[in-house]
Amino acid sequence: MSADVLSPAARLRGLKPDWISDPKVWRTEVLAGLVVALALVPEAISFSIIAGVDPEIGLFAAFTMAVTISIVGGRRAMISAATGAVALVIAPLNREHGLGYLVAAVILAGVFQVVLGALGVARLMRFVPRSVMTGFVNALAILIFMAQVPEMTDVPWPVYPLVGAGLVLMVFFPRITRVVPAPLVSIVILTVVTVAAGIAVPTVGDKGELPHALPVPGLPDVPFTLDTLTTVAPYALAMALVGLMESLMTAKLVDDITDTHSDKTRESIGQGIANIVTGFFGGMGGCAMIGQTMINVKVSGARTRLSTFLAGSFLMVLCIVFGPVVSDIPMAALVAVMVMVSFTTFDWHSVAPRTLRRMPAGEILVMVVTVAVVVATSNLAIGVVVGSVTAMVIFARRVAHLADVTSVTDPDGGQVVYSVTGELFFASSNDLVTRFDYAGDPDRVVIDLSATHIWDASSVAALDAIETKYAQRGKRVEIVGLNEHSTLMRERLGGALAGNH
Repeated sequence: MSADVLSPAARLRGLKPDWISDPKVWRTEVLAGLVVALALVPEAISFSIIAGVDPEIGLFAAFTMAVTISIVGGRRAMISAATGAVALVIAPLNREHGLGYLVAAVILAGVFQVVLGALGVARLMRFVPRSVMTGFVNALAILIFMAQVPEMTDVPWPVYPLVGAGLVLMVFFPRITRVVPAPLVSIVILTVVTVAAGIAVPTVGDKGELPHALPVPGLPDVPFTLDTLTTVAPYALAMALVGLMESLMTAKLVDDITDTHSDKTRESIGQGIANIVTGFFGGMGGCAMIGQTMINVKVSGARTRLSTFLAGSFLMVLCIVFGPVVSDIPMAALVAVMVMVSFTTFDWHSVAPRTLRRMPAGEILVMVVTVAVVVATSNLAIGVVVGSVTAMVIFARRVAHLADVTSVTDPDGGQVVYSVTGELFFASSNDLVTRFDYAGDPDRVVIDLSATHIWDASSVAALDAIETKYAQRGKRVEIVGLNEHSTLMRERLGGALAGNH
């Protein structure tokens, strides 16, 4: 049947996502959402403590961020909620001015993200090299593991066998069946064992009190003045940039894992909308959560928006309806899940001796710098920026050496022809001026640029300087072989930059 004669019902079915009528996908998405919701509880509470707010503020943010981004986001199955990076950025504002200002900053950060997304900030992701992405992933795995260390320090001894048992369950249970996610099985079994045996270990309830009702929308309790705007704007901008960086990097990571493409511009705008909604519901804001996203996508196998929506929805159901049960979950069970996530997230192939022997030294340096900066600052965004800048510097130095100059003098000595090969830009053109024999060359000089390309004003300025130096000695220079782009750039800038030399 052709598309032109499809019935309205058939057309409606064609608009439905595939998972609507696939029970297997439904089961995977529902169980994945439940596992993520359980993992979100202690994380959101911990980030609330970092930000200096009540635990329910972080839990509300996790709920509204996940539910909103599942609808407006550009990357399916990615989890957004309250995060440590955002908490660190806005904690000083809350400490100095109070919760009202923090909420106002969250809303303004969302507005900034919508504007940046509309302006195409997501396109900057193509400038992130693969070595930075590898460093990002490895640093992420290290941070996830390091975040679990406090939960295994100065704790009752039963915590250690419980963590070990949880890891064993997650390794071997998938060999029996993959119908139920191994992390969920591990959490349930360890909770039943600790409660039934009365084992005294730290639990989720020890992290803080869970909310008893849904959040209510409202305006931030701040004076709506220019002074308030100038106070919250710097924090809001920092939060917007950090949130977008982590979200876009996480989206790219999920793209690679699932071999699918996501709309990064929609994701950027969606993050902004989610933060605006979260702010109006009194939450602390957030961005993509890499650890929970890995649980959802890599460990549980989720692939649709349903898992993200249910993660947020289940979170509130667990807190409000099953609060006492959730409070009894041993932290050891969730630590085991996150340790497994850390292990599976790390790119072990990137540090294998065979890989390191083949990898260019510059690529290894970029990866190491990215990891080191992220681990030192506990900020993935800073690590990505520093790693990308390092990669660009190494690339510039490498390409700069590719520009070469050779000369051929006519037998009669009346003319010399210089042939320039390679790319001319700020790094390579700086040395170009020194490659000519201004005093010893004959009166006529030809510079052949047919094997090169002019990329920037620095190169045009270098050519102007060469002409000037020859002219000062009464010699004539002819530049030939320019391609169309290089000709246009030289015509537009030639002579205007000579004063810089």
